[in-house]
Amino acid sequence: MRTRSGIRRIDRIVWSLATVFLAHAAVAAVPPAQAAKPTAYAEECGACHTAYPTRLLRPADWAVVLASLDRHFGVDASLDAATRAAVARQLGVDPAVASAATAKAAPRITQQGWFREEHDEIPAQLFRSPAVRSAANCNACHAGADRDQFDEHSVRIPR
Repeated sequence: MRTRSGIRRIDRIVWSLATVFLAHAAVAAVPPAQAAKPTAYAEECGACHTAYPTRLLRPADWAVVLASLDRHFGVDASLDAATRAAVARQLGVDPAVASAATAKAAPRITQQGWFREEHDEIPAQLFRSPAVRSAANCNACHAGADRDQFDEHSVRIPR
């Protein structure tokens, strides 16, 4: 029996199945994506805390963070020169600038104006709660923080 377009129903079924088969074969022929090698920044900084998205501080502020790694918020987080240069480049900082930056106190992401504005409705005691522990623990409320996903509609405040 022919359809209105003049194509037999069985032909339409055969062509549809052939299209599905070819599409499946094309997808199967693509090699699986290799897992991306972690960057020096993600590997070094993410070993102790969230590897914060680079956009959260200005390059000049990241340079100060890199210049003060020997006293990184009470911890010696020093890096060898090559690793430090790789991390600097990933943070958008010229490695020479990172080495020569003034060794003033490192800026805190949680003290930035945009951070305070975004979190002004969060009571301070929630940041100190056992479930969160600190305003710097982004993953406590933002499940996608390590992937730079801070959509306010996916925030889950621990109770």
